[in-house]
Amino acid sequence: MDTGIEQVKEIPIKQIDVYTDTRDILARARKYAVKNKLEDVFICDIDSHHTETEHWHEIIKFISDPVLRAQAMEYQSSRTGAPPYGLNGDFGLRYQDIGGRVPHQSSRREKVEDTSVHRDVTLARRAYESLGLDYQIIFPTPMLFLGVHPQPEMEVYLGDAYNRWTVENVLKADDKLKIMAYLPFGDPDACMRTIEEFGGAPGVIGFMVTSVRFKPIHHNQYMKIYRALEERGLPIGFHAGYYWQDPSMLQVNRFGSMHALSFVWCNVLHMTNWVMNGLPERFPGLKPVWIESGLSWVPWLMQRLDHTYMMRTSEAPLLKRKPSEYMREMFYTSQPLELDHMKAVECTFDMIDAKNSLLYASDWPHWDFDAPSTIWDLPFLDEQAKRNILGMSASKLFKLKVPATKKKIAA
Repeated sequence: MDTGIEQVKEIPIKQIDVYTDTRDILARARKYAVKNKLEDVFICDIDSHHTETEHWHEIIKFISDPVLRAQAMEYQSSRTGAPPYGLNGDFGLRYQDIGGRVPHQSSRREKVEDTSVHRDVTLARRAYESLGLDYQIIFPTPMLFLGVHPQPEMEVYLGDAYNRWTVENVLKADDKLKIMAYLPFGDPDACMRTIEEFGGAPGVIGFMVTSVRFKPIHHNQYMKIYRALEERGLPIGFHAGYYWQDPSMLQVNRFGSMHALSFVWCNVLHMTNWVMNGLPERFPGLKPVWIESGLSWVPWLMQRLDHTYMMRTSEAPLLKRKPSEYMREMFYTSQPLELDHMKAVECTFDMIDAKNSLLYASDWPHWDFDAPSTIWDLPFLDEQAKRNILGMSASKLFKLKVPATKKKIAA
């Protein structure tokens, strides 16, 4: 296994570029893990990323439609500098690397000599070894825009191609790597086929909906999807994203401002519809996971929905409790954890029952990623709560095997 942890060297941030080794970028996280004995803690990263477009020439070969597949392969092979075939999104408006000051996420060109596994497997191993992870759940990146693709069928073809490629090239090579498979939510019938195909595939532990989309998630056409997932015991994740072309975002003139709002707003809308339309009562066994929206929005929405519901209970006839009570029983990923006001953070953790509902996420390798120390250093949590958030709650939700030694310590 090409991890080479013993070779890491901490380097100045200003010297990091797209060629810098993952292990060197994460050297400080590795030292922290060793110093604080996090190797004894079961840690599961619920949200990390790879840039699937770096291997788009491989993924398009898994497109099921022969005509579309031929077009994609011709496009990729004959157009120098062209964007990935079929993808939508603001390709010229991606300022995540802050003008090149945080370059490692914009392109990963580090040297990889191991050819026994796919390059993405090696890069993932370098990250999870450095961060001290037992499992790493990976998500795509540019494909998070597919929910607003002007050609709805492309979400189906590209989503399924990505799922097949990931299972074959990444998941089968390393049991520590998992995915919530891409669910082409714009086509409910295609979602059912996707669940049938990937529900039992190696490394698939649930299904993911890209939150940036304009279809209401409480529509009757989706009920069969929720029932199918509930029957299989597979969680559904709503992964947030940004979309500057959302009409409400067009009023914002700074990428940071739009990024701060958009990643939250899409899940605020879906959560509101999920709760107020009684989906927790209709599908009590289905566990939703709200991904990459941070946490500060949740207490606000709890209070807002409770206040509205108590004055207009007739508009939510399926509910038997306040909205906030259902929200406390859902799951949330921690990243990006807003730590600027620690009293507010503690209040948020209390309101969402974080010791049972919060799941650690790094969002590596993005510019705002959080190492496990973000959770381990919180002063108001006891050790068991920290262990739950870092991995034990995820092990129960996703049915992940915990090493015997770590089980005893956690108990």
